[in-house]
Amino acid sequence: MADGYIVVFSTAPNPEEAARIGKQAVEEGLAACCNIIPGLRSIYVWKGKLCDEGEALCIFKTRASLFERLKARIKELHSYEVPEVIAVNIESGLKEYLGWIDENTKA
Repeated sequence: MADGYIVVFSTAPNPEEAARIGKQAVEEGLAACCNIIPGLRSIYVWKGKLCDEGEALCIFKTRASLFERLKARIKELHSYEVPEVIAVNIESGLKEYLGWIDENTKA
């Protein structure tokens, strides 16, 4: 197995943009999978204003060694000035699933 695995979270303004970013990341081998959860409601402060917006959540599964490339690609493809890109280490998982991540990502 590879060097370690991560889950990367990123929100998008709508499911269509989330799908576009997710498809690019998977096609380019930067992530093995991108789950998209539509109907997310996000409440946050942006430039001094309280925002309450609908969004879609992308959940990418990938190798830790690909994070910098995935982060840069999400930022490049994203419509937000400052997109959410947060990585969380996968401490353990089904060996076969982690192997599948290896098989479907590019070093």
